[in-house]
Amino acid sequence: MKVSSRDSDLYYKPFCASKTLKIAIQNKGRLKEESIKFLKSFGVKITDTERGLIGKCADKNVEVLYVRHGDIPQYVQNGVADFGIVGENVIYERKFSIKKVRALGFGKCTLMIAVPKNSKIKVIADLEGERIASSYPNSLKKFLKANKINASIIEIRGSVEIAPLLGLADAICDITQTGKTLEENGLKRIIDVFQSEALVISGKFDFFNL
Repeated sequence: MKVSSRDSDLYYKPFCASKTLKIAIQNKGRLKEESIKFLKSFGVKITDTERGLIGKCADKNVEVLYVRHGDIPQYVQNGVADFGIVGENVIYERKFSIKKVRALGFGKCTLMIAVPKNSKIKVIADLEGERIASSYPNSLKKFLKANKINASIIEIRGSVEIAPLLGLADAICDITQTGKTLEENGLKRIIDVFQSEALVISGKFDFFNL
């Protein structure tokens, strides 16, 4: 969303006058650059985006915190950051005491279930009794429960796509944007679990009226 300088003043200056506003964004990855662009569109003039954990801003009452993507909701929930920009998939996976302020329209991806191209698993019902590897065990558990499917969930941190090749799992549940990684690992998508995009989240503060 593009805003005028006058709109930026309405959103930005009142709450910066009395306190240091802290905004947590991804320290590296697909959301970082778009998050910086979004903040700049609201008049947050970040002068250093490459080094350190706290980004320098032209306005001394604003700090941008560069943190690990999965930790952003925790920073906001605990009041360390007033706002955060995070993928909705992170919020869906775990419970946090935060408020979803606004969807941003970038960082879109899909949590889906995929299987080897020669697999006997063709539809969701075929997952009954099978093994599914995932970095999103809670999201997968909710999906399987909603569809009355009993399957074993194998939690993996890292390259989930390799699990079927190694014989560890019969299917995977993971995030994809383009499907390129699936193709490279001989996998095909059979069903989508959840659609995600970047969100602005807040904790106890509610003055970033987007």
